[in-house]
Amino acid sequence: MRILFCNYEYPPLGGGGGVINALLAEELATRHEVTVLSSQGLGLEPESVVNGVRVVRVPVFFRSQQAAANVPSMLTYLPMGIAAGKRLIREERYDVINTHFVLPTGPVGDRLAGLGKLPHVLSVHGGDLYDPSKWMSPHRHWVLRTWIKRLLHRADRVVGQSRNTVENVHTYYDPALSVDRIPLGIRRPSVEAATRGDYGFSDEQVLLVTVGRLVARKAVDQLISVLKDTGRPDVHLLIIGSGPQEQALRQKTGELGLTERVHFMGQISESDKFRLLQISDIFVSTSQHEGFGLVFLEAMASGLPVICYDYGGQTDFLTDGVTGHVVPLNDTGQFADSCRKLISDPDRVREMSAGNRARVEELYIDNCARQYEQLFEEVIRERTRPDSGSHPG
Repeated sequence: MRILFCNYEYPPLGGGGGVINALLAEELATRHEVTVLSSQGLGLEPESVVNGVRVVRVPVFFRSQQAAANVPSMLTYLPMGIAAGKRLIREERYDVINTHFVLPTGPVGDRLAGLGKLPHVLSVHGGDLYDPSKWMSPHRHWVLRTWIKRLLHRADRVVGQSRNTVENVHTYYDPALSVDRIPLGIRRPSVEAATRGDYGFSDEQVLLVTVGRLVARKAVDQLISVLKDTGRPDVHLLIIGSGPQEQALRQKTGELGLTERVHFMGQISESDKFRLLQISDIFVSTSQHEGFGLVFLEAMASGLPVICYDYGGQTDFLTDGVTGHVVPLNDTGQFADSCRKLISDPDRVREMSAGNRARVEELYIDNCARQYEQLFEEVIRERTRPDSGSHPG
């Protein structure tokens, strides 16, 4: 197949939605011709080939951070992406378009599918439908909800990665819309063994670790408070990632007297990320919502119990008392108590560690890619039937 992915963010830009797109594209590129149409900025090349994937990037305005986009950069991706996409579909006859994020990318994929009379698979990731931390979350605004509903209906197929994402489609946009569910996946980690001494930590310390962009939705400020509430001076928190809230989080860390126990690791390489996961004891997340939560899979693959909230796509594969602890949303008291329980029960931690490594076997990227591959083949067949209609664009 010749596959065109549209996604306004693609590594190194953005977060989990771009990462999963890259993993999916690279896996499919081992068997198919794959192009990704994304955004430029921050010194990135306008075109490159990365792990077998042709990546075409269009200029956008005012983007100043890798980890987080802004409204002007998202808006400029629309006309620039459509213009570049027109050139791409003239150059090569693609078989299918897969768009990631209904907003802001959806209009690009929808327009190109209409122009090229191509089947269009629209993948929604969660935050593009519902983000409780943002006043601009689409579910709060009638105009955005109407726009999204139209894009969802115009796609040949809509894909959500979790029950929670599918529920949000039905709750806020259309209860009758058919949505395929394809769980996401991660690449099987392969990293050299690391020691705590490599990173300046000791075996006597208890290491909690979190991974993610430092944005409001991740609520990392709660984790810093939880660290204080454990009442354990031997417990440290490793924060992997960067973002606009970093300075405020550093300030809170100082105010609580935790400067020596909260470690801002920054934006690091994949290999360093997995080494740090490998040497840690427990993965913790106070994220307010995750459409799926790739970082939880990475933690499980690294043999870590997971403590997080009970709201989001992670509830598809995390079970309280089995994979770690799943705590009621924003109950920081119970969150701190869950940390204390696991810290004081190393045998339980070892049991959860072994169980998580086994459970994650079904959630590697090759399984996700096979399901997308089958879906693409289905929509292509449907479009080539003699009685099939053309895309409404």
